[in-house]
Amino acid sequence: MPKVKTNRGAAKRFAKTGSGRFKRRQSFKNHILTKKSPKRKRQLRHGTLIAHADEAAVRQMLPGL
Repeated sequence: MPKVKTNRGAAKRFAKTGSGRFKRRQSFKNHILTKKSPKRKRQLRHGTLIAHADEAAVRQMLPGL
């Protein structure tokens, strides 16, 4: 029986919370920042939880977490 492998790209992008959900960083904070307002950039600093619809896919990619 082969080992179960973790998707390393997903492991770098998602972290498990204490309640068992997954958190992620927000998008749109990498480049072309001059036209975005300070309020928008400030609100994008905070992470958020992944959607319930995506949890099964992320859980399958991260079996060890």
